[in-house]
Amino acid sequence: MLLAGKNAIVYGAAGQVGTALSTAFARAGARVHLAGRTARTLEDLAERLRGDGGQAEPSVVDALDETAVDAHTDAVAATWGSVDICVSVIDIADAQGTPLAEMSLEDFERPVRIATRSTFLTARAAARHMVRRRSGVILTFGGDGGGEPMRDYSIGGLQVALNAVDFLRRQLAAELGSYGIRVLGLHTGGVVEGLPDDFGARQEVTDMIVGKTMLGRAATFADVGNVAVFAASDLAASMTATSLNITCGAVAD
Repeated sequence: MLLAGKNAIVYGAAGQVGTALSTAFARAGARVHLAGRTARTLEDLAERLRGDGGQAEPSVVDALDETAVDAHTDAVAATWGSVDICVSVIDIADAQGTPLAEMSLEDFERPVRIATRSTFLTARAAARHMVRRRSGVILTFGGDGGGEPMRDYSIGGLQVALNAVDFLRRQLAAELGSYGIRVLGLHTGGVVEGLPDDFGARQEVTDMIVGKTMLGRAATFADVGNVAVFAASDLAASMTATSLNITCGAVAD
């Protein structure tokens, strides 16, 4: 198993992306520390992963709470001996469909604040333990890696938030590389199977995402999990400060 013996912390573990990552990590042999704000959903996920033969430890943690994140990470390291993989995929509560010129400041700022704060706090907490062991992998998620604006649909502060996280990823990689810590991004350009059925612009957004791809389909949650396992494993030991393109050809590197 590619991640046997590794401890992986997933913040936002019970969400759609978090579930995909947690499931893939557990299947690859990692002990997955499921962090989120709702105990019941975390327990349900932990039970499912254990039922499939995986190792899972649920904990109620708010990824925006500095004290809570630090305490949880310290507890994982103290109890299980290491923090080897860390990723935050909490919901950043973005407002979409309203043109920027008509959007409130609060709606614009919210995703930027949530994305940068959660990524910084969780990465910092993990890095402090990874530095001592001179190894570890920090992953970020979201966007298409290209930084191109949306021309036909307004996504508010989301693109700004994702590009801010992307630069944070590169800066973390630059500062932590000498300690053997790798920092990688996972870019999908959008996972359409995650769009809610009651989302008014669902078909419009699906057509926009799929229409940009070369493969004629968008990435799936299973794709995200599989690539994350590779990125976190020793097979990707030479990779850092870069993003893994899971856009099905929507972005040509």
